[in-house]
Amino acid sequence: MKTTLEIDVQVMVRLEAEAARQGRTISALVEAALRLLLDSKPEAPPPPEPPKARMGRPRVDVADRDALYDAMEGI
Repeated sequence: MKTTLEIDVQVMVRLEAEAARQGRTISALVEAALRLLLDSKPEAPPPPEPPKARMGRPRVDVADRDALYDAMEGI
Protein backbone atom coordinates (compact mmCIF):
# COMPACT_ATOMS: atom_id res chain seq x y z
CA MET A 1 0.00 0.00 0.00
CA LYS A 2 1.33 3.41 -0.89
CA THR A 3 1.13 6.22 1.65
CA THR A 4 2.33 9.79 1.66
CA LEU A 5 3.95 11.03 4.85
CA GLU A 6 5.09 14.50 5.81
CA ILE A 7 8.44 14.06 7.56
CA ASP A 8 10.64 16.79 8.99
CA VAL A 9 13.61 17.52 6.72
CA GLN A 10 16.19 16.81 9.42
CA VAL A 11 14.53 13.47 10.22
CA MET A 12 14.41 12.59 6.52
CA VAL A 13 18.12 13.33 6.10
CA ARG A 14 18.92 11.04 9.03
CA LEU A 15 16.54 8.38 7.68
CA GLU A 16 18.16 8.46 4.23
CA ALA A 17 21.63 8.19 5.78
CA GLU A 18 20.57 5.24 7.97
CA ALA A 19 18.93 3.48 5.02
CA ALA A 20 22.12 3.87 3.00
CA ARG A 21 24.26 2.67 5.90
CA GLN A 22 22.11 -0.46 6.33
CA GLY A 23 21.66 -1.04 2.60
CA ARG A 24 17.86 -0.99 3.05
CA THR A 25 15.11 1.13 1.60
CA ILE A 26 13.53 4.02 3.48
CA SER A 27 10.22 2.17 3.28
CA ALA A 28 11.74 -0.89 4.96
CA LEU A 29 13.15 1.22 7.80
CA VAL A 30 9.90 3.11 8.33
CA GLU A 31 7.90 -0.12 8.34
CA ALA A 32 10.31 -1.74 10.82
CA ALA A 33 10.09 1.31 13.11
CA LEU A 34 6.30 1.32 12.94
CA ARG A 35 6.14 -2.39 13.74
CA LEU A 36 8.34 -1.84 16.81
CA LEU A 37 6.09 0.99 17.95
CA LEU A 38 2.85 -0.90 17.38
CA ASP A 39 4.05 -4.21 18.82
CA SER A 40 5.36 -2.70 22.05
CA LYS A 41 2.96 -2.66 24.97
CA PRO A 42 2.99 0.66 26.79
CA GLU A 43 3.14 0.60 30.56
CA ALA A 44 -0.22 1.14 32.17
CA PRO A 45 -0.39 4.41 34.05
CA PRO A 46 -0.64 4.08 37.80
CA PRO A 47 -4.19 4.15 39.14
CA PRO A 48 -5.33 7.52 40.43
CA GLU A 49 -5.20 8.10 44.17
CA PRO A 50 -8.58 7.77 45.85
CA PRO A 51 -10.04 11.04 47.11
CA LYS A 52 -9.35 11.87 50.73
CA ALA A 53 -12.30 12.87 52.85
CA ARG A 54 -12.14 14.80 56.08
CA MET A 55 -14.66 13.24 58.37
CA GLY A 56 -13.67 14.86 61.64
CA ARG A 57 -12.69 13.11 64.83
CA PRO A 58 -13.96 9.59 65.47
CA ARG A 59 -16.94 9.56 67.81
CA VAL A 60 -16.14 6.15 69.23
CA ASP A 61 -13.15 3.88 69.72
CA VAL A 62 -13.97 0.85 67.56
CA ALA A 63 -11.75 -1.27 69.82
CA ASP A 64 -14.20 -0.62 72.68
CA ARG A 65 -17.02 -3.06 71.90
CA ASP A 66 -19.50 -1.60 74.39
CA ALA A 67 -18.92 1.96 73.20
CA LEU A 68 -19.28 0.80 69.61
CA TYR A 69 -22.59 -0.95 70.32
CA ASP A 70 -23.86 2.10 72.20
CA ALA A 71 -22.95 4.35 69.25
CA MET A 72 -24.65 1.99 66.78
CA GLU A 73 -27.80 1.92 68.89
CA GLY A 74 -27.82 5.72 69.09
CA ILE A 75 -27.34 5.93 72.82
